[in-house]
Amino acid sequence: MNVIKNWLRQNLKGDPVLWGIVILFSLISIAVVYSATGTLAYKQKAGNTEYFLLKHTGLIFVGLAFMWLAHRIDYRYYSRLSLYALLVSVPLLLFTFFMGSNINEASRWLTIPVINQTFQPSDLAKLALIAHVASMLSRRQQHVQDFKTTLLPVMLWVGLICGIIILSNASTALLLFGTCLLLMFIGRVPLKQMAVMVAIGAVVGGVGLATGQRMKTVISRIENFTDKSKPVPFQLEHSYIAIATGGVTGKGPGNSTERNILPHPYSDFIFAIIIEEYGLAGGAFVLFLYLAFLYRGLLTVVNSYGAFGGLLAAGLTFSLVLQAMVNMGVAVGLGPITGLPLPLLSMGGTSLIFTGISIGIILAVSRGEREIRPMVGEPADTARIPKVSAYA
Repeated sequence: MNVIKNWLRQNLKGDPVLWGIVILFSLISIAVVYSATGTLAYKQKAGNTEYFLLKHTGLIFVGLAFMWLAHRIDYRYYSRLSLYALLVSVPLLLFTFFMGSNINEASRWLTIPVINQTFQPSDLAKLALIAHVASMLSRRQQHVQDFKTTLLPVMLWVGLICGIIILSNASTALLLFGTCLLLMFIGRVPLKQMAVMVAIGAVVGGVGLATGQRMKTVISRIENFTDKSKPVPFQLEHSYIAIATGGVTGKGPGNSTERNILPHPYSDFIFAIIIEEYGLAGGAFVLFLYLAFLYRGLLTVVNSYGAFGGLLAAGLTFSLVLQAMVNMGVAVGLGPITGLPLPLLSMGGTSLIFTGISIGIILAVSRGEREIRPMVGEPADTARIPKVSAYA
């Protein structure tokens, strides 16, 4: 037993509670995805109902491996890597928009040769942009009110990445833009400059929607949500049925009926399947886990001694939790349908890997700067801000 404890202590650094939360999410995801894909696997894979279970479980382990690797790296290296990742993301996003696989009238995916696995460049761009915005704000804490040196470079990168993403994926672009605004608020950017950012973002977003692929879809979904005279969309109707029939304790694991009718029960509407099988108690437990994840992420921000570490952890934590809240809100009718998966629970491909990397970076920050010696050529007090600024 002591050997196991020593191995865990040496190899699993960072917040142990955060590790526990991620492992719990992984176990829940395997169980729910297995149930939600049973019928699909039976029809598509000639009765092999374990096909998607094995594939999803394998991807979860790959994601956990990337999380482990990411948390072993000095998080300050991500400040340098973020710029290179952004420079790679821009041509990838453009190539995907013009030449990528078109699924459901949106070009968001590239197919990786040999392994035949789809890949969304927006996952890479999202991670890179959050890290780079955190890096830019941390380096400009002494000039945070200067438009030219602070807001302009942030505005250019956020506008460019979100503007390209919104051409084919409006919900991801809006969520990423909101996360960047939160980062700017935490990074003490004046509200007047943030208002300018919002105004420019509205213009760029409007142009991107008008010239992109999702304008009609976005308008239709907003109208369906706001106009109560229109019939409830098919997906939402069966999501309501799943939630209503689940009751307090649910029908039990594997006993969902709406998984056979509901579109994408293993991805966009997996929360409805969770409530149908595990009841409101199960849905509340999942919500609690996300709130616990948010709390531990913000605790990492508070305990960070450097501005970059705190902003990086805050941006990645908010990105994951906000997406989860939007997905769960859609499932219960609190917002228009978005098509965003539920992070850490939905079946996915490379998105699980980038989620693992994001959490690994948060864990790297939670290790604390006391464990990390100053990097060569870096001032000892580079970009430090008072802890209170995390909430200012």
